[in-house]
Amino acid sequence: MYIHFPWCARKCPYCDFATEPLRVGELPHEAYTDALLRELDARADDLPGRTLKSIFFGGGTPSLWKPAELGRALSAIRAAFDVEVERLEVTVECNPSSLTRKNAALLREAGVDRLSIGVQSLRDSHLDFLGRLHDADRAITALRDAVAEMPRVSADLMFGMPGQSEAELSKDIARVADTGVRHVSAYALTIEEKTMFGSLHRAGKLRVAPEEQYASMFELVETRFAELGWIHYEVSNYAAKGEESRHNLHYWRGGAYLGLGAAAVGCLDRGPGSAERWRNDPNPRRYLSETTLVTETEMLGPEEIIRESLMLGLRTIEGTCLADTAERAGKNPVQGREQEIETALGRGDLVSDGQRLRVPQSRWLKLDGIVRDLF
Repeated sequence: MYIHFPWCARKCPYCDFATEPLRVGELPHEAYTDALLRELDARADDLPGRTLKSIFFGGGTPSLWKPAELGRALSAIRAAFDVEVERLEVTVECNPSSLTRKNAALLREAGVDRLSIGVQSLRDSHLDFLGRLHDADRAITALRDAVAEMPRVSADLMFGMPGQSEAELSKDIARVADTGVRHVSAYALTIEEKTMFGSLHRAGKLRVAPEEQYASMFELVETRFAELGWIHYEVSNYAAKGEESRHNLHYWRGGAYLGLGAAAVGCLDRGPGSAERWRNDPNPRRYLSETTLVTETEMLGPEEIIRESLMLGLRTIEGTCLADTAERAGKNPVQGREQEIETALGRGDLVSDGQRLRVPQSRWLKLDGIVRDLF
């Protein structure tokens, strides 16, 4: 389950997510929970026979939502399923500027067991550049408060920012790990077209790091986490043993997911070789008024299912399971790709044990091109 909270205190200049800035005092806490529960009820026919494996509250900034209201939504979601896994993972995304130890404790009491905190950097100059509302001290305090209250905590870090040095990035990693955090998503700054950074870049007013710097920093991040004994289990994700995000692994393995909320996306299997994906209306006011819900619907056939399985599965250290993909697609995923796979195997861009296709970690910097050649 993915629940989208569409508001934030301020839109970051690099963000292209479906979010809107709104003053905290204007947030419709109760009304949004009510709307989510209406949607959950409307989707009741999709739930029988399915097992609830994870819940992720993303955004936007879900840590702005009153914990009692988030908890009300969480309780209703769990009650809607007949079966859930024994260790249900419930994650809430948080910004350091809106996370206190009291809020972390209230979220834990509501049933949340994992927080994902958008630190991005522990350098005030970089945080100013990114338009973040917190400073480095606030970020460290938020991480320590979260670790004190929650069994599992993840942090986001960004690299490739103008003027960022490898020494700064290395120190950021060490400081985050020192707080007790056991999972980090580390990714490069990308310039998205429909953002403030995108406009500045097109106008020649935004300096970006060269590709060689991105590559060098990617390798540095991998080295530093390896020294900590963490697993680089997906291109942008690192975890101590057992601390991998079960929610994200479910996506990368091609699992079905249900989305609730404005702009939320869901994708459910409809039998071998068929899946349905939809996106809710991204406008929060229309979502609240119940005048419209789904704005986009797409039916996926065997080839689309296979392509997505390759695109997502090959991002991970475990790779793409061919048997699972064949079961979902109703078709052998190798069929029609024999030559491309053989060529990639010969170049060392792919490895196979007969059960899985995998991109060696030493080739992850070339991942996009490797996957594209299989399409």
